[in-house]
Amino acid sequence: MSERLPLFQEDSKQRRRRGCSGVLGVVIIGAAFGGIAGLIGGRVAGLVVGAVVALPLLYVMAVNLRRRVWLEDTALIVRTWRIRRVDLVTATRLDLVIGDVRGTRTVSLLVNAGQRGKVAKVDLAVFSGAGGRELGVLQLRKLANALMNNTEANGLVFGELLVAELKAEAGGDAMGDRPLYRLAAAAPPGKVVQRFPMEAVSRFVATLD
Repeated sequence: MSERLPLFQEDSKQRRRRGCSGVLGVVIIGAAFGGIAGLIGGRVAGLVVGAVVALPLLYVMAVNLRRRVWLEDTALIVRTWRIRRVDLVTATRLDLVIGDVRGTRTVSLLVNAGQRGKVAKVDLAVFSGAGGRELGVLQLRKLANALMNNTEANGLVFGELLVAELKAEAGGDAMGDRPLYRLAAAAPPGKVVQRFPMEAVSRFVATLD
């Protein structure tokens, strides 16, 4: 059996902190909506609306806390409530996604295998201000190797992007000069999540040495 390479940062203390802050945020949001509904329709209506708002948010938060991603050969193994397998070589669509939450930008690769439920997201780097963190060298290299074998979704472009990131790190480039940081910084502000079109990624990769 092939070894599974983790593509996530295992930090139980940080995970607990995120869980506590997430629960607090959900409670505040649910209470706010429930309070407004209670003023209009009474106590029962307020409780119902609060629960309807809070429960889906709690579910999404729990999924995110449980989420783990591994790389096994050329396949991504994603665990939430169940485990699914998404092959990078046969994926039919690849997208670069930039998330922006409170000034922290996350650069992710979104992989779609063309089947219902066969979607996986890999966080490549997280940046805040002039600093941040990226996937390890081994993880980026193995992801690049797998992506370069994908011809249907033009994985070569994404593979070259990761190779350029590895070269920048090996050359001692400052964080702000590395390709993933430059992509994150180029994303227009004001959107929590946005996709970079394939054409935009191709043009950017073409400018890299």
